Amino acid sequence: MIVAIEPVPEGVDLALEFVRFCYRRRRVGWPELYDEMCAVAARGLFRGLGVDDLADHGIGFGLSDMPVLAAMASGIVAEEQALRRPVTVVITPIEPGIEDVGTADEQRSVKDQVRERPLRLAAVPAGA
Repeated sequence: MIVAIEPVPEGVDLALEFVRFCYRRRRVGWPELYDEMCAVAARGLFRGLGVDDLADHGIGFGLSDMPVLAAMASGIVAEEQALRRPVTVVITPIEPGIEDVGTADEQRSVKDQVRERPLRLAAVPAGA
């Protein structure tokens, strides 16, 4: 199989984009992410670039390149996880408060009245 190498857009750090691409394929941390990066590079799945092409852009897979690659990967993982922050769902009735329902003989119970009201869901960032 022949894979064409895609041109790199101006202003794009190819090394960071490679790590981000690999992380988005398998959302795992180090060292599993390293395994994914090796597999992607060996198959030329990122823009058609192989191991040697990526080495020209600062991505090395040797033992001496590990600290730089691990630091780059941890930064990308932190950024990606921040983008996927969990949200808290707040369920509130559309009309605030419940009216006085009187006696049980006169009207339905408060419990029945609450069940009939539609609920409004609002996504709120966790911790807010």
